[in-house]
Amino acid sequence: MRVDTERCGMFVGHALLAFAIVALGARRLDVRPKRALQYGFVGGLFAAVPDVDVVYAPVGLLMRSVETVGPDVFWATANVIHRGPTHSLVMGAVLAVAVGLWAHGTRPTRAASLSLLSLLVGAAGLVSGAVGAVVVLAFALAGLGVAVFSRRLDVRPRTLFAVASVGLLSHPFGDLFTGSPPALLYPFDVVLVAERIALHPHATGHLLAAFAVELGAVWLAVWTYARLTGYRLPALVNPRASLGVGYAAAAIMLPAPTLEQSAHFVFSVLAIGVVGAPVRPFSRGVDSLEAVVTGLAAVSVAVVAYALAYGVL
Repeated sequence: MRVDTERCGMFVGHALLAFAIVALGARRLDVRPKRALQYGFVGGLFAAVPDVDVVYAPVGLLMRSVETVGPDVFWATANVIHRGPTHSLVMGAVLAVAVGLWAHGTRPTRAASLSLLSLLVGAAGLVSGAVGAVVVLAFALAGLGVAVFSRRLDVRPRTLFAVASVGLLSHPFGDLFTGSPPALLYPFDVVLVAERIALHPHATGHLLAAFAVELGAVWLAVWTYARLTGYRLPALVNPRASLGVGYAAAAIMLPAPTLEQSAHFVFSVLAIGVVGAPVRPFSRGVDSLEAVVTGLAAVSVAVVAYALAYGVL
């Protein structure tokens, strides 16, 4: 079976971007750094919730007989569900309201919350059938799970609603650069964006640009964490990060990657982060953070080196 890498996104970028937005926003409102980081962490969890639609894989297969299951059938089901209900701004906004109501903890608000969640599942069932209903049920339960966890951190209902809104509503926009655009107004039959946003006219150039956007989100999150914990980011970069420049040779040795065929590029360039990291990545104190920052710097150097080499070739 061929793995369709166009549909295999780097989910971590959504969570890290929401983490940075929420944490920096909270700090801007004069929230204590440690508390701002907690809010950011919760925002990152909510930003990961839309990707629970990966449950369409086992559900979609169970809905069909063994004889009809194949790669084409699998991805046909995926096209209907992935980046559909769970990536809708409408569904995300309703879920944010529902988790905010749940956090109030009273019987009336929790009854209202469950009613909204049932409405989400029912709407998905009417529009996308049983598979859609199951996927949105997982979406609702995941959001509710994050809300329950957030209450253990003593996040107030209004704050939780705001943080959930940032996480859930920021996620779909990150998917406009890869694959098929999300159904932003699902369940309504209105298309806001018909095609993905092209960052470069050439397929490989677009992939490199999209990867750079992903790296930018990761760097923003790392910078946010360093700033709120009192570290200076440049001091955390080990000179070993310069080893990433050697990845320029991949422009000659590997086939030119595209969104549809990117696994060889993504996995190999990420491996540079392991090579460039310090030798004691899991020791106490600053060493662990230094390992992350240096590894990320090595990957960034590798991507720039590859892009320059590819441009020359």
